[in-house]
Amino acid sequence: MKILFVADPLDTFATYKDSTFAMMREAASRGHELWACEPTHITWQRGGLVQAASRRIALTGHSDKWFTVAEQAVVSVASFDAVLMRKDPPFDTEYIYTTHLLSQAEREGAKVFNKPLALREHPEKLAILEFPEHIAPTLVTRDIQAVRDFHATYRDIILKPLDGMGGIGIFRVRDDGLNLGSIAETLTKDGQQTIMVQQFLPAIAQGDKRVLVIDGEPVPYALARIPQGGEVRGNLAAGGKGVAQALSESDWAIARHLGPILAARGLMLVGLDIIGDRLTEINVTSPTCFQEITQQTGWDVAKRFIDALEALI
Repeated sequence: MKILFVADPLDTFATYKDSTFAMMREAASRGHELWACEPTHITWQRGGLVQAASRRIALTGHSDKWFTVAEQAVVSVASFDAVLMRKDPPFDTEYIYTTHLLSQAEREGAKVFNKPLALREHPEKLAILEFPEHIAPTLVTRDIQAVRDFHATYRDIILKPLDGMGGIGIFRVRDDGLNLGSIAETLTKDGQQTIMVQQFLPAIAQGDKRVLVIDGEPVPYALARIPQGGEVRGNLAAGGKGVAQALSESDWAIARHLGPILAARGLMLVGLDIIGDRLTEINVTSPTCFQEITQQTGWDVAKRFIDALEALI
């Protein structure tokens, strides 16, 4: 199988924890051909097909110079057996433009995972709104007074931008309301930008759990990202400690409810973020935590992923 990975620059990969690298390593072990490009390398011109200036790579087995380039070519995206869209957030206009190019490649015969249309329709913060029975009290607004009213009701709240990643821009405002106005004005850019506000969940002390769902089926272990050093954020990028653990009963219930629905829409790989028994995000762009779960439990996430990919091709 000839696989194209649309991803961030390969030189930026931290291979000891990168989930895209884990996918590549498993695919290569089965004899599949690895190609890679960045979104900026994808183009289209009238009269032709969507093209990608790509590199065929081979893995070296070393942690520093982890790949070599075997070939460089401009190749039609539809000529690959599978295309894996693994570009990290932010989910900005350039990301959306790339998904439109990949949708055109689909019309030309490409098989893209996750499906570009589904990526556009499931922004990671807002996708939870479809499943209100699983989420905490939540407000989406750019109205600063609405934020104040929400705080007056719930007293301890989290405010976050809709396009953030890695815990960037997340604030907690407690019962005293200290700096609420300033935080709300900053995040909304004085009422010009929409944000999300949620009731604070004390269960964050036990971790912000990443539950992976592959082709509708939950991985039986989650990675609980536990805040450290007085932080309210459990994100690994914000210093959280990752601890793998078996799914709880509520984790299973949420994942089994959402998994088949999202898979049917072309979301082959999803990362559900759950605090306690409440769903907080649905990650669809480039869900991670493959290596941490595998290393701590022995359950091979990358193997399951490539099994699923092979079954879909």
